[in-house]
Amino acid sequence: MVRHKMTHCVRIETCVGADSSLWRSAHKNRINMAFKGEVHLDSLPLPVQRIHLIQVDSVQRWMEDLKLMTDCECMCILQSKPISIEKDEQNELLLSSQYSTCDNLQLVLKRAWIISTELTRIAQKLEKNRWQRVHSMTVRVNCHVRSMINEYNTFIMNSSEEMHQFEKLLIDKCSEFTAFTERCIQTEDEQALKSMKSCINETLTTVAQYFGQLIELVLAHEAQNLLRQIELSDSVYITESAISSLFSLTQEGAHLCRIIAKEGGVVTLFKICRQDCFRCLYPQTLRTLASICCVEEGMHQLEKVDGILCLADILTDNTHSEATHAEAAAVIAQITSPHLTFTQHLSSFLENMEEIVTALVKLCQEASSGEVFLLASAALANITFFDNMACEILLQLNAMKILLAACSDKHIVDTPYSRDQVITILANMSVLDQCASEIIQGNGVQLLMEMLFERSSSGNSAEVAACERVQQKSAVTLARLSRDPEVADAAVKLSCIPRLIKLCRSPTERNNSDSVLVACLAALRRLAVISPDGLEDSDFQQLVKPRLVDSFLLCTNMEESFV
Repeated sequence: MVRHKMTHCVRIETCVGADSSLWRSAHKNRINMAFKGEVHLDSLPLPVQRIHLIQVDSVQRWMEDLKLMTDCECMCILQSKPISIEKDEQNELLLSSQYSTCDNLQLVLKRAWIISTELTRIAQKLEKNRWQRVHSMTVRVNCHVRSMINEYNTFIMNSSEEMHQFEKLLIDKCSEFTAFTERCIQTEDEQALKSMKSCINETLTTVAQYFGQLIELVLAHEAQNLLRQIELSDSVYITESAISSLFSLTQEGAHLCRIIAKEGGVVTLFKICRQDCFRCLYPQTLRTLASICCVEEGMHQLEKVDGILCLADILTDNTHSEATHAEAAAVIAQITSPHLTFTQHLSSFLENMEEIVTALVKLCQEASSGEVFLLASAALANITFFDNMACEILLQLNAMKILLAACSDKHIVDTPYSRDQVITILANMSVLDQCASEIIQGNGVQLLMEMLFERSSSGNSAEVAACERVQQKSAVTLARLSRDPEVADAAVKLSCIPRLIKLCRSPTERNNSDSVLVACLAALRRLAVISPDGLEDSDFQQLVKPRLVDSFLLCTNMEESFV
């Protein structure tokens, strides 16, 4: 839904049948807030499962991990005995010394990812009684755990007593784990191995639990430090650096966002948004807020600090830059996403909805780029799902005219994602009777016809999904508006009926989408009432006369028969 160079972290999801992967997949640098599926054993604790944070190309992943893995293998050969070195040379052997402060936590997360993977593999090998492999991998995990603890202790200052306790528990349990597996490879007694296997399983589970809790504490400690820097600093430079690091943390997944929210991240960032001396940091701060508010904890915190009122003030303040307004719109888009199940408590949003909607319509009208328009229109699209009154407000503000005019500017509405937002708003507004005249006046039927031809130029899966939604919602909007004879007549004159028939009969034209098929059948039946002469007898007998479900099955079976 946005230019490919965007760097935001807002998950904007809208409309009927919208796919939550759209925003993330299309612009993963801006939207990358959910973990993709990883192969994990359910027996491992949730923090461990969530440690699969880095989603990159497998070869790149291997190259990045090679240094960590080879260091660990060296330690395995030496039976975990450290090499004695001079103090002034020690830093040369510490992995963390190769990284800046901003990258230290990334190093810990990568090490944690490796440990998590190893624990999963141990469980798998244990099921197959591969005792030699279990032991060698246990030694490797032992080494990785010690290395990870040493690494983060080189940059984490004032670590808590609780962290030290879990470090000791984890190291002791890893040593016990290694001793268990070593005894296993020294015996061939099947009965003894069977009894030891249950003990090893329990120990593995305990190691995983301690490991998950320790990582949780490390991440929480780092988040606390960054938030403390933001709260205590009067320097724009230091505050900007801390917010940037905090934003980087939010990119590592929803679990990190929950930790930041629980540590008061939303409260701290809204304090920045209420200080004029930090106005230059508003865009960056709002971008980070949008990331955190993808989780329920962030939303609750936003409500507690009157975040909606602050966002409304920013959007309606004309002294702010367009970038600031766009980022505020991104936060609104995030917190009103129809895919979130925890927006009902946002009672303050309804109190400020009219002025927020008014500001967003103005932002759409004055947008200087496709990105700004996308963020503003996505927020409006989500709001039309959030409350029915929004559609009436939009109608009063001549929003339909503004949106239709924007679609004629290819520099502003320049992607299927932008058109997806526009057609979502039109589809939701089309339930109002007054919309028909607005559509006619703004040449909206022609736009709907054009959107029925929406196709992906790149073949990218996210873009294809966006095109499907555009086609589907165009047909839905056409069906709703065609209850007005004037709109239906205009649609017939623009040859909408032949296009709908082709979409029904040709799976490739509708990107093999069943939702597009259903919407097109509904629109076709509505137009057939107005212009029955526009259909051939075979089309009428197969696509209009039967029950909709029968026509649907006919069209889908038609697809199978060609395969």
